[in-house]
Amino acid sequence: MVIKTDELPAAAPADSAREPNSQAGGKGRPGAAELPSVMLLNGDCPESLKKEEGAPEPPRENGLDEAEPGEETTGQEVIVIQDTGFSVKILAPGIEPFSLQVSPQEMVQEIHQVLMDREDTCHRTCFSLHLDGNMLDHFSELRSVEGLQEGSVLRVVEEPYTVREARIHVRHVRDLLKSLDPSDAFNGVDCNSLSFLSVFTDGDLGDSGKRKKGLEMDPIDCTPPEYILPGSRERPLCPLQPQNRDWKPLQCLKVLTMSGWNPPPGNRKMHGDLMYLFVITAEDRQVSITASTRGFYLNQSTAYHFNPKPASPRFLSHSLVELLNQISPTFKKNFAVLQKKRVQRHPFERIATPFQVYSWTAPQAEHAMDCVRAEDAYTSRLGYEEHIPGQTRDWNEELQTTRELPRKNLPERLLRERAIFKVHSDFTAAATRGAMAVIDGNVMAINPSEETKMQMFIWNNIFFSLGFDVRDHYKDFGGDVAAYVAPANDLNGVRTYNAVDVEGLYTLGTVVVDYRGYRVTAQSIIPGILERDQEQSVIYGSIDFGKTVVSHPRYLELLERTSRPLKILRHRVLNDRDEEVELCSSVECKGIIGNDGRHYILDLLRTFPPDLNFLPVPGERLPEECTRAGFPRTHRHKLCCLRQELVDAFVEHRYLLFMKLAALQLMQQKASKIENPTSLENGSLPSSESKPEDPLGSEAGSEEEGSNASGLARVKELAETIASDDGAADPRSREVIRNACKAVGSISSTAFDVRFNPDIFSPGVRFPESCQEEVRDQKQLLKDAAAFLLSCQIPGLVKDCTDHVVLPMDGATLSEVMRQRGINMRYLGKVLDLVLRSPARDQLDHIYKIGIGELITRSAKHIFKTYLQGVELSGLSAAISHFLNCFLSSYPNPVAHLPADELVSKKRNRRRKNRPPGAADNTAWAVMTPQELWKNICQEAKNYFDFSLECETVDQVVETYGLQKITLLREISLKTGIQILLKEYSFDSRHKPAFTEEDVLNIFPVVKHVNPKASDAFHFFQSGQAKVQQGFLKEGCELINEALNLFNNVYGAMHVEICACLRLLARLHYIMGDYAEALSNQQKAVLMSERVMGIEHPNTIQEYMHLALYCFASSQLSTALSLLYRARYLTLLVFGEDHPEMALLDNNIGLVLHGVMEYDLSLRFLENALAVSTKYHGPKSLKVALSHHLVARVYESKAEFRSALQHEKEGYTIYKTQLGEDHEKTKESSEYLKCLTQQAVALQRTMNEIYRNGSSANIPPLKFTAPSMASVLEQLNVINGILFIPLSQKDLENLKAEVARRHQLQEASKSRDKAEEPMATEPEPAAAPEDAASQPQAAKDPPSPSLQG
Repeated sequence: MVIKTDELPAAAPADSAREPNSQAGGKGRPGAAELPSVMLLNGDCPESLKKEEGAPEPPRENGLDEAEPGEETTGQEVIVIQDTGFSVKILAPGIEPFSLQVSPQEMVQEIHQVLMDREDTCHRTCFSLHLDGNMLDHFSELRSVEGLQEGSVLRVVEEPYTVREARIHVRHVRDLLKSLDPSDAFNGVDCNSLSFLSVFTDGDLGDSGKRKKGLEMDPIDCTPPEYILPGSRERPLCPLQPQNRDWKPLQCLKVLTMSGWNPPPGNRKMHGDLMYLFVITAEDRQVSITASTRGFYLNQSTAYHFNPKPASPRFLSHSLVELLNQISPTFKKNFAVLQKKRVQRHPFERIATPFQVYSWTAPQAEHAMDCVRAEDAYTSRLGYEEHIPGQTRDWNEELQTTRELPRKNLPERLLRERAIFKVHSDFTAAATRGAMAVIDGNVMAINPSEETKMQMFIWNNIFFSLGFDVRDHYKDFGGDVAAYVAPANDLNGVRTYNAVDVEGLYTLGTVVVDYRGYRVTAQSIIPGILERDQEQSVIYGSIDFGKTVVSHPRYLELLERTSRPLKILRHRVLNDRDEEVELCSSVECKGIIGNDGRHYILDLLRTFPPDLNFLPVPGERLPEECTRAGFPRTHRHKLCCLRQELVDAFVEHRYLLFMKLAALQLMQQKASKIENPTSLENGSLPSSESKPEDPLGSEAGSEEEGSNASGLARVKELAETIASDDGAADPRSREVIRNACKAVGSISSTAFDVRFNPDIFSPGVRFPESCQEEVRDQKQLLKDAAAFLLSCQIPGLVKDCTDHVVLPMDGATLSEVMRQRGINMRYLGKVLDLVLRSPARDQLDHIYKIGIGELITRSAKHIFKTYLQGVELSGLSAAISHFLNCFLSSYPNPVAHLPADELVSKKRNRRRKNRPPGAADNTAWAVMTPQELWKNICQEAKNYFDFSLECETVDQVVETYGLQKITLLREISLKTGIQILLKEYSFDSRHKPAFTEEDVLNIFPVVKHVNPKASDAFHFFQSGQAKVQQGFLKEGCELINEALNLFNNVYGAMHVEICACLRLLARLHYIMGDYAEALSNQQKAVLMSERVMGIEHPNTIQEYMHLALYCFASSQLSTALSLLYRARYLTLLVFGEDHPEMALLDNNIGLVLHGVMEYDLSLRFLENALAVSTKYHGPKSLKVALSHHLVARVYESKAEFRSALQHEKEGYTIYKTQLGEDHEKTKESSEYLKCLTQQAVALQRTMNEIYRNGSSANIPPLKFTAPSMASVLEQLNVINGILFIPLSQKDLENLKAEVARRHQLQEASKSRDKAEEPMATEPEPAAAPEDAASQPQAAKDPPSPSLQG
């Protein structure tokens, strides 16, 4: 059946009614009208992912829930994008006609993509669609096609091939043959990445109807492998990537490759020959195939003899697949099975990710013949040449044109953001490829006569430079070290200016790639820059760090617009002729007008103010907080700057202070009526600056709290009045504001406005006399900011960790948490010092371990970088394995294996002029010893992080700090891009080194790039979260659905932020009692997290835990257990057992095991959870009380009442002391104690009876309680922070109606007209339970889709 338009909700996404999955590159979005030019940019891969209807997928795979009708907030804006869909009938040769749901904004091209992905039409690529005998244009929108309406018939017509079409066809067939093969994901190409969820769920979770186990379950084996059990010491690596059944792909062909007879000679070309293929079938038959304009046929050539005449029979077929089906029975059988499997996989397992994710381990793979891969490697296929007219892309033009797209209303903004995002991800991929080619020596330099470090390269319209100090540019800033840091700082600047997004101001596309020890900066090219000299082109800023400075009115005007959001002060500096020049950025920031007339800014490495803690300036004293902590310290370069997050936090802090001072003064005025109070006139800050506590509050004593709040409101009003108009406010109030402004260092005396001058303390920059006072204030402000970082931000971070507000699990999440608070990684040593001195040192044990591991691996990375620069390509795997042995193996003296052909290559090398950078013939790396390496690591930790490590060998580190070698291996591999073989390494063997050169499989680039944001979607997401936190679930759910909709629009189907969106949606559905919907959303969240963030990223572990809960609620117990075991294994690998998150995990596992009556096993996990909770939350915490209760319940089920009583008493005591006698928790606990006591007494009686009367005793049957699933689920909800709030009857009715309505829509969109195949209807979602609403615990879902979560 086909959905009629009137059944669709008013604002349904245009395609929620189409295929279960319409997601691919930019396909099938409810997207705003596509511009043909954008489609060309997208150049979507043929393996595009339109699903056919019959796939057993839960509907709406793009994760779009039907938006609610009457979406008040943005109703009118949203409707603009939506447009109702309709269905058309497709007639393709050789198969039954079928109908397809389409939407008016789609292009004809998107129907092509759907057909190329459907199981029965996937082998066609060269065809056109005809309506009533007229051919449809590829790039026209469906709404513009005349006569196309509900029920129209589109005929698929085979078109003649060209060489380009034949190539695309062969590539597509190869993609279909390889569609289940994971080698691309292991090799990190084409944005493929790994996902293992399906291994643990046995296929899809959506079909729970078929596999649902009743509560009298078939016995399931619950015993986990030994290494997952609490207390196990082994940490195997192999289970990280379990073998997937589908990966041993069915062999359809032995070889499919281009023939050596290509290209066809002239006379054959005139017969229509386009190219020749050579095939060996699975039956070992060798055949030559001609691709001609009419299709594919067998010819009579052999490997050594050319005879292009058709063979007999020649089997002419329009598609290569049809031809192979006729000549090879095995191909026919296996290809059909393969395609069936391909379309059954969850779409999220197949869609390309926006940026490449690399895997640090991979199994041993056979290297198979692959014509397309071979061809790609030798022709530099940059992006999508086959699809784009004009071959190489003009990246700069694309990046800037997308920025210029209009952005007045929502559809325009979506189209613009989507185009920006697409171009950025393509540019990043091309830049990464180019940077690797440069370092591998495969690109000719544009200045080949200079020494290798100074060379620059252009490849595919991208400019590449190496991170070395060329021409002593950074001599005063730290030479090569500064030159290495500058690109990363510059990238941060580009990121920031892009986010501010001022019209008319342009930045360069920038990607920073670290590969094989080199840092390469890839930039798009300003038109005309290469023809001019830099001196002539720079019309704003300075090219010599402030000696000569120029300015330009248009640049000042553009940069002025960025100065408020970026807190940059407009200031004057002196140039070499002592003239004043006005700037609105740092002096290094250069302005160049390109030949295209656009205003570009580049070299944004000092967008943010310098960090004085790491910049000793003679004659300047830092505040006491800094000197106490041992600052300023000399850093190895002078480009240290504060992070944007810190600047924002500091200004926010100052704003609160400003409000407080003003309120205080107003109150004093009111109280004593004294004219012109002078209390704070001297502009010195009150002492609260140095106290890490919240600046609001403490000073106005508690009795004044109430009036203080109203005072703040008055100040706000006053500040606004004064800022808007000078006449209205009376002089006294103005005085108040002026004093407060002065005290907090505001640059305006009428309103709060704190900004920084980024040139203060810049070597070589001079300021005019007239600005001396301003400069003095600015210096003070910078000192205060440096002090603020030490006195507020770092203690705040440690406090958040102590309170478990943030739960980092590995180096990456710790860095993320630090950066969110504006703390640079160079402060890691200080953070660890503070953790060590913290009174709650034990509760911070996990932070300390992660910090030490991060410190060690970062220090090792710094050493590894210079180590690698001395290694030539032929010795790379030997050098890396030797380094890893020195770093991690207990073997005392590993010997490096030098490549055997050392002598031969030396002679040849002399002649090679264009050597890759640094290819000095040295084997210095081979003499490194473990002792030397660890000595260097300790030295590096001291010099860089100012932290003293006490260790001489890796075993000492493991012993002293309780780290795991496997964790260190993971961290160093992720940081440096090493990929190692998936096998068990014996790190602790003293007889042989852990790594051989065969164990190092690859080295990948580590890429930093800009992440363009979907701003509208993000606002929807945030307001949805806010609604949910206020308890308005339904509104929250609608907003978050809308956000998901818009995210899909901008990012495509795969993105970190979509992952956060899906997780929250799943949680909301779960709370509202719709378990099936929760499962389907959470399954997508897990798949996406695996694909986009990595299979063992802490975020993925979280997602696994949520999914397990929803599986349990849907009675899929064995699946829930295997997911929890997976999460536990990953946590062990990433961190180890001793982590607060492990308590939650083990409680979950223990509860589920209790539910399936595996009591002894359950106790092992619950008692471990109790121990971990006690350590991290303190023995008196409520979490520990709950843990005691859970353990008591299991003992009760085992009828060991004494132990049960003991644990419950502990819990009761905690509740009583923490919550008091009358709290319901305390009462519940005391009730339970009574109940246990009665059971214990009854048991004792029975036993006595038996002793007295022997076997003839008359024994009443004992009641042992096996726990009910409902009670287990209730406990699971409690420990996972899902609280149900009782609803009123009316709310409940509304909710039920809502769930039912949703269900109908779901059913409607589900029943496709797939007459042959009966659809499995989903079980009714349970009506919302009596108490269905929630406040997701803040700690679980922080207010931004960050990596935390």
